[in-house]
Amino acid sequence: MRRKTAVVLRLQSLLARFTGQRVSLNQIRQLTPDAVSALVPSPEQGLSVTSSLTVLRCVKAQITEVERAVRAQAGPRPGFALLQTVTGIGPTLASTILLETGDIRRFTTVGQFASYCRCVSSQCLSNGTRKGAGNTKNGNTYLSYAFFKAAPFATRYDPLIRRFYHRKVACTAELVALQAVAYTMARPCYHIVRNQVPFQVTRAFAA
Repeated sequence: MRRKTAVVLRLQSLLARFTGQRVSLNQIRQLTPDAVSALVPSPEQGLSVTSSLTVLRCVKAQITEVERAVRAQAGPRPGFALLQTVTGIGPTLASTILLETGDIRRFTTVGQFASYCRCVSSQCLSNGTRKGAGNTKNGNTYLSYAFFKAAPFATRYDPLIRRFYHRKVACTAELVALQAVAYTMARPCYHIVRNQVPFQVTRAFAA
């Protein structure tokens, strides 16, 4: 996905430089060799664009293949369908959460799971005194990505989560507010996988 984003940004940069126009992702998806020839002024520039389009299509095909294989592994597992009851979590993120978590029983508390997901701050304390904020790279970067990817969608599509987010934004930065949403989503996901229960937004994001 990061490679795909990098290629899309490169294409947008090339087209902006060659044509002076901002091209959206949807417009890039619809580009054909003939459309590129009509859009850019020279054959050399057109070759640069079409080469990047070829790379983009190849990356997308590989992403589809990987997602198919991952879902085949995660689909039969308990909790796969239940995780998708959480607003913002679809089949891909549910697969990521399940496979990267492994055996949920290795986390004895929900706090341990949230820490492993990098959804809480890392502090080094000695006798109650803060000595620094080390161990920031401990935990699982893919679980962190999954919950931070789900958080914006959750705030967009669920009114209760959106109100929770706006309350946080009123007193802190947007990134910190999204971190709070991601953390609050990670907690019920722990119980969903461990106890095989559906998501209840009113319990997770109580007013």
